[in-house]
Amino acid sequence: MRITQKYSHLNGEEYLIVHHKKLYKEITDTIQSIDTEKFMTKVSKEKTMTGKMLYSPIELNKTFNEKFNKLGWKESRYQYYITTQQKILPELIALTYEQQKKFLISKGINEPISSYKQTDYVKDQIAVEVQFGKYAFVAFDLFVKHLLFYSGGVINLGIEVLPTKKMQSQMSSGVAYYEGEVYNVLRHGRNNPPVPLLILGIEP
Repeated sequence: MRITQKYSHLNGEEYLIVHHKKLYKEITDTIQSIDTEKFMTKVSKEKTMTGKMLYSPIELNKTFNEKFNKLGWKESRYQYYITTQQKILPELIALTYEQQKKFLISKGINEPISSYKQTDYVKDQIAVEVQFGKYAFVAFDLFVKHLLFYSGGVINLGIEVLPTKKMQSQMSSGVAYYEGEVYNVLRHGRNNPPVPLLILGIEP
């Protein structure tokens, strides 16, 4: 598998090169070690391509999981409390999970709502999401999940790994692809989302 395209948002790649050069190489080596042709195992049942062999997202994800886990990349869960009161939000997110509950109660919120988000792989405050899912999942990663982990002090950078349009055309319909998702980020302006990101486009 090759990395054929890259988009660095808010100096995401530059941060990796300066502060985590070995870790960056570990990520790229892992991607390049995967023989994509082994995963052309899904038989399409869609009307427009019935019987066509496609890349299997399930098998690809399983292989990525095995490879990253062997290198010490682990799933991370970030717990937090929710508020709709914008004025207290900046102070709330700077607190630990335990402190957040006490803080909200002190503000008259007697039953604070607890929630959490999970990300696939985290190591040395770098998060990696390998995404072969639908468009909505990628938008959630880029504009919600990475930002939440970043503002919570769990990560300093989010990396999103996506198939390019070339690869996506050999997968089930509805799978998000690199070019489309980078376009969505660019449409929001240079500083949105306010978290350093590196988006990688991969293909066979």
